[in-house]
Amino acid sequence: MKISIAAIGHLKSGPEKDLAAEYEQRILGLGRKAGFTGLAIHDWAESRARDVKLRQQEEAKHLWSVVPDGAPVLVLDERGEALSSEVFAKLLAAEAGRGARQLTLMIGGPDGHISETRSKALKTISFGPMTWPHRMVRVMLLEQIYRAVTILVNHPYHRA
Repeated sequence: MKISIAAIGHLKSGPEKDLAAEYEQRILGLGRKAGFTGLAIHDWAESRARDVKLRQQEEAKHLWSVVPDGAPVLVLDERGEALSSEVFAKLLAAEAGRGARQLTLMIGGPDGHISETRSKALKTISFGPMTWPHRMVRVMLLEQIYRAVTILVNHPYHRA
């Protein structure tokens, strides 16, 4: 299964971009052993529409544009369910085991996701009730995907 990240906001040069690139390489290096055939990251600039609802709608169009019909989607949102790393790993493995060709994880813009995006998703997950900058969320998500891979292949990186 290919893992795809669809995000509002670009990473600029700096430590977050460097760390994200490191986790991307780690995922690609070990991911095949866990059944992950690739990693794609798509990102778009934040909408400049004046109205919050319009911004969310424009951003949702971008995010959903990379999701194949019927493919599972996990939405990152502060209102979502906080998962342990082990449960997150099992969720990824379950979707791969169901034969999903792609799983997309969505990171919204500063206004969050439109309600239709959350309702269409397989699951809405959270890194806690705090609000995080998109740059940090991207790195945290990549680290958790890598951690999930290491859990699934019994690599010593994850120590519970």
